[in-house]
Amino acid sequence: MNFLFDMSMVTGNILSPPVLFFFLGLIAVALKSDLEIPQPLPKLFSLYLLMDIGLHGGHELYHSGFSWELVTVLGACFLMASIVPIYSFFILKARFGAADAAAVAATFGSISAVTFITGISFLESQEVAYKGYMVAGMALMESPAIIIGVLLYNIYGKKEQKTKKKTNWGHILRDAFFNGSIMLLVGALLIGILSGDKGWHDFQPFDSIFKGMLCFYLLDNGIVAARRLKALRGNLGFLLSFSILMPLFNAALGIGIAYLIGLSKGNALLFCLLTASASYIAVPAAMRLAIPKSNPAFTVPVALGIVFPFNVIVGIPLYYYIIQQIL
Repeated sequence: MNFLFDMSMVTGNILSPPVLFFFLGLIAVALKSDLEIPQPLPKLFSLYLLMDIGLHGGHELYHSGFSWELVTVLGACFLMASIVPIYSFFILKARFGAADAAAVAATFGSISAVTFITGISFLESQEVAYKGYMVAGMALMESPAIIIGVLLYNIYGKKEQKTKKKTNWGHILRDAFFNGSIMLLVGALLIGILSGDKGWHDFQPFDSIFKGMLCFYLLDNGIVAARRLKALRGNLGFLLSFSILMPLFNAALGIGIAYLIGLSKGNALLFCLLTASASYIAVPAAMRLAIPKSNPAFTVPVALGIVFPFNVIVGIPLYYYIIQQIL
């Protein structure tokens, strides 16, 4: 077993166009450039990426069908989405109040679709196969973390405030299960299954621009991340440590579970990225609604400004290297 880390995977990942465009966004803000993506477009990029990955997953499911392996993977995804916010909450609560601890913990329990998509791009560059049903796992992991985060706040936040104000669970559950990202992802997955080979063939010209759209989206993410990092001043040391160590811990758990349930190397990396990433779109938006006292200056900058670049630059090649040694 070779434990010497292959730096070529790290440099190869860093020097890929999508990651370099992310850096370009960071540099542009640091140099006070006027480089900017017009605001309606980043939303379109994210919708395109979710649609493409959902259709691709649906087409894969059309061929592979439903199996015990799929059920096992979905069960593992649900388990990690439920337990990660719990232990994250108690670590964060040593530093923050219940509202901020619950909101940040929920982001770690959920996932980053762009990290997942970047992982797929990495696997394709390495010519490593993966199964489309991992997309279903991604869709499943969005909601439990939101519910667990709100439950933790209800238990510990109300103790702090000594309040008996009721939680609007209807709004929370609707946002957890029917937010736009989940609707599009699950809908595209079902469309991919129903339309089969003909549907996927018709979609091919649209799919061929995937990497270009990912470059545009990551360029915008770099710009947004650089602007929001300023919000972490005062807590930067703690949040920086937490935001690097927690993905590493979650990735180790993910790799262990992948080993136990017998995932292939490609599927193991995608499962690992689902457990190690943090949401900076769906969960922060849900937390603002469900826990108004939480500070949004923490959730998005942590997930987008620290966890996302760490996973993309270091995490993906590191996790895959470990997976290669174990599986």
